[in-house]
Amino acid sequence: MELVIGTKAWSTWSMRPWLVLRKAGAAFDETLIPLRQENNVSADRILAHSPSGLVPFLRDGEVAIGDSLAICEYLAERFPKAGLWPHDPVARAYARAAAAEMHSGFAALRAECPMDLAATPAAPGSVALSEATAKNVARIVGLWRTLLDRFGGPWLGGAEWGIAEAFYTPVATRFRTYGVRLADFGDEGAAAAYAARLLARPEFLAWEAGI
Repeated sequence: MELVIGTKAWSTWSMRPWLVLRKAGAAFDETLIPLRQENNVSADRILAHSPSGLVPFLRDGEVAIGDSLAICEYLAERFPKAGLWPHDPVARAYARAAAAEMHSGFAALRAECPMDLAATPAAPGSVALSEATAKNVARIVGLWRTLLDRFGGPWLGGAEWGIAEAFYTPVATRFRTYGVRLADFGDEGAAAAYAARLLARPEFLAWEAGI
């Protein structure tokens, strides 16, 4: 199995299936392509692996697929004992919805606060966020609080770290890098504690060690 990824400091899309593969305990080869290279070097190298010209891209025997959510769905079926989605159908539906919302939403947060694991974190509350980004953060806080309360935590779908966590780990890094105080957006502590748990996971620490 091979996973083609982009620069670890920046590529949130690459991080997600990489974390899932680590959680599943799957053996895989990592092919890292540096991003933001001049003269389309990055684009040309990615195209040699991925027909869409995008990373991540997974190869597993005759299977060759892109898109972080599609890859994670494939891995959930490939490794059913890893508990990548909650066993309970209701919790699973909510976890899937949360991952999908991250996959397609929060455009303001993505644009204004791109992931940069190599950056020195800002002091809490020192970065002024636009109104649109503030609304994104408030929505994430509300979503986390709701699911943690409904399913009992410590993860969004309940007891098991899963795909939803892989999708929100890059968000937790953004909150750290840009000094976002979740208490300023309606958090009473549960969301901040969840973000801290995401960044303490061995899968994420292994990713971060590779930047």
